[in-house]
Amino acid sequence: MRGVSERLAAGEVLLADGAIGTMLMARGLEAGACPETFAFERPEALEEIARLYTEAGADLVQANTFGASPLKLAAYGLEARTREIVLRAVECARRGAGEEALVYGSCGPCGRLLEPWGDVSPGEVRESFSTTMRVLAEAGVDAVIVETMTDVSEAAIAVRAAREAMPAVPVVATMTFDRTPRGFFTIMGTGIEEACRALEEAGAAALGSNCGQGSGAMVEIAAEFRRRTALPVAIQPNAGIPRREAGATVWPEPPAFMAARVRDLLRLGVRIVGGCCGTTPEHVRAFREAVEGGGA
Repeated sequence: MRGVSERLAAGEVLLADGAIGTMLMARGLEAGACPETFAFERPEALEEIARLYTEAGADLVQANTFGASPLKLAAYGLEARTREIVLRAVECARRGAGEEALVYGSCGPCGRLLEPWGDVSPGEVRESFSTTMRVLAEAGVDAVIVETMTDVSEAAIAVRAAREAMPAVPVVATMTFDRTPRGFFTIMGTGIEEACRALEEAGAAALGSNCGQGSGAMVEIAAEFRRRTALPVAIQPNAGIPRREAGATVWPEPPAFMAARVRDLLRLGVRIVGGCCGTTPEHVRAFREAVEGGGA
């Protein structure tokens, strides 16, 4: 199977998977619990999720390592189990993907604010991410996605840590933006132009946005990224903005609706598409049809 870099260089569009958290909650993950414990408590669930996304047509399925950095795991008293969690999560994803999909390691925020806004130093954050990236390298992931970032400094630290740990493995970096009167910015005040500049300098192979917005707003965000960078753009929207109905969380964007927006993304030249919160294998299956249709 050809790797991510080769396929992007050949002009392919890569289809990523959908939500992991949504799928875990459907399998019993309780609010406030650590999702990464599924690596040793419910590995069969992680394998099932990877298999379902692969069967739906995903080219890339992620290991359940979004919060598997020591700083993040420390909130649950699990920092000493970082290596075990990462290795097991990648193994589960690999079993579910088989020979049909590539596996990428996910890296989300560390859960702490960097100085001077918070109490953790850049050096501490770098060491935490480096620990995780070294294990992802050991596990042999095909790519890394640094995702759901709002602080561009933290995102750049994670990208550099990945590049140092595995120089030959491509790193995708995506940030989460909110709509403001001045355009799209993260809650930490990072705009798309600044994000492109910082993440390119850090060594990202592709960059873009995930989470925070439904598919319509993501089309606008993607257009801005395409104006600001020559790198491949990656976009993974939520299934809309959730609402509560009868005590349950409802995601308003069904597969067909999102697939139409995926076609818009493809026409803009987005090279990696997938889903974030609220999306399921049914969404990814609809995205696959859009990708096969070339955006038509």
